[in-house]
Amino acid sequence: MSQPLTLRTETGDEDLDLDEFEVRVRRGEVSPQCLVRFPALTGDAFVPACELEVWKSLHAPRRAHFARAFSLLRFPWLTCALVAVNIGAYVWSTRSGPLDMDAMVTFGGKAPALITDLGQFWRLLTANFLHWTIPHLLVNLFVLFNVGAALENAYRRLDYLFLLVVSGICTMVASLIWEGEVITVGASGMVYGCLGGIVVFGLKYRSILPSRYRRILGEAAIPIVLLLFLMGFVSPGTDNAAHLGGLLAGVGVALFLRPRLLAELPRTRWAPALRALPSALLLFLVFCGQAILGDVLPPLRLERDDGFGISIQVPATWQPGANRFGQLAFFNGLPGVGRATFAAQAAVQDDPPDVTASVQRFIDDQLTPAALGPDVLKVIPHPPEPARIGDRDALLVRAEVDEPFGRTRLLAYFVPRGNVLYQLVWTYPTEYPRYQQLVEEMAANVRFDEPRAERKARAKALLFPNAPWALAEVGTVLYRLGEWHPAAEALTVAVRAQPSSLPWRSALALAQLADGMVEEGCRSAEQAVLYGPDDPQVLEVAARCELARGNPARALERIRQARHASPSDARLARAEKALAEAVGDASAEAGAGR
Repeated sequence: MSQPLTLRTETGDEDLDLDEFEVRVRRGEVSPQCLVRFPALTGDAFVPACELEVWKSLHAPRRAHFARAFSLLRFPWLTCALVAVNIGAYVWSTRSGPLDMDAMVTFGGKAPALITDLGQFWRLLTANFLHWTIPHLLVNLFVLFNVGAALENAYRRLDYLFLLVVSGICTMVASLIWEGEVITVGASGMVYGCLGGIVVFGLKYRSILPSRYRRILGEAAIPIVLLLFLMGFVSPGTDNAAHLGGLLAGVGVALFLRPRLLAELPRTRWAPALRALPSALLLFLVFCGQAILGDVLPPLRLERDDGFGISIQVPATWQPGANRFGQLAFFNGLPGVGRATFAAQAAVQDDPPDVTASVQRFIDDQLTPAALGPDVLKVIPHPPEPARIGDRDALLVRAEVDEPFGRTRLLAYFVPRGNVLYQLVWTYPTEYPRYQQLVEEMAANVRFDEPRAERKARAKALLFPNAPWALAEVGTVLYRLGEWHPAAEALTVAVRAQPSSLPWRSALALAQLADGMVEEGCRSAEQAVLYGPDDPQVLEVAARCELARGNPARALERIRQARHASPSDARLARAEKALAEAVGDASAEAGAGR
């Protein structure tokens, strides 16, 4: 048990044990001239406390001043300014109606795609000043005013400002990491940062706080934090990751801050500027990060579609999503304002595609307000232009699409590859021109790879090197992809091994004709006719041979023979009609020449 001593006060003598006396000295509650009787040292006499070694070892003038002078009565100018900014931002952002998703993006909400794709890091700060509704605003500002005012009294204003800035930014960074697809707004992250700071302050300086503040600035704040977290978990649409980020940021900053009454007095006139430097540096990085990191954003990931044989790099945060322009589709996660997309599809045709006709059909059928959606106001397509993409020739269509929230630019590439026509379509908002640079980078990284069908065919040919059916499959796939010369070589070997196969002979003739080997192709077609004089496919190939030789009348005769063998074939009917018109036109021109 500690030794007893007597403390003489204005209300009379008070008996204490040594432990309680030491606690009071640490709190600054025992003045230097307070009379103390300590029998072990002073006997029955009372002496000033400052004469006792135990008092000298425990007494800290600044802590004693803190214990006597601390209060929450200083007017919180910075907190009031923060509340006023939030109110002003709410009035400004809702002047045209309630804050919806598009408005949140427009006024500076945390839009993940615009941060990671375009480097708009300033949204990590501005999102803290936007609110969905009046109740959302009032709840945040009520807690912010009460808790923030206490912190502003506890710390120097520049230190308090640093805690606010760090809490606000960390709130949105945590939301960006754990709730990457969510558009977030609200000052609740700063609120949780202040709550974390007040809990740390109350617990860290509990021993020297005046008794009237000791409880409300420490233990009492913890249940409030837990209650607010519970409300967030049971309320749909609450970004709890942001709340946790703000709380941890407030706790982390407060651990290193010194209270206003315990801080050293500035020794130079530059001291306030030095204390403001961390906040200024953070704000500089937030508002100038786009210029600093713009060249390395966004990080890209490789996406490959084996079926199409397409490889493309898309931003790492883009996600798959349905798109009217293709089955292989990605978008940046935004529903309206700021939305950017990529879509690709590949159409396999019987013959090499007419790219110009396909582009015109795309413009007529898909680039119209009715086809693009009920909210589309106007579509402005531009004439097709030659282009290169993935080391291949292409036709490029540009268009502008006007919607209620702004204008979207569309770029559509049409790339022929043998009998396959690729359609690659990008859309991005003109309001964010840096997306144009991103789209150009994506287009530059497009690669047309070996599709799954070709890889499988080559694997079979390796497993069965002497099997004509495996070589024929390789040749057929290569022909479809426009690799006509290797296709003709593979099919020649297959036909040599199995000369009676009409499909292989037809495919060989088509590959040779496409490769510019007219006589070889015609010879293969004539041999196929010998094996199958009534086969419509063989007769169609023979017609193609006659066209390559410049004999449209002979080609028409072959097509009519094929039509006779297969009268219900609509494709042959169209070919007959086209050839008949061509022959008729040629006859008319010849007659006019005579």
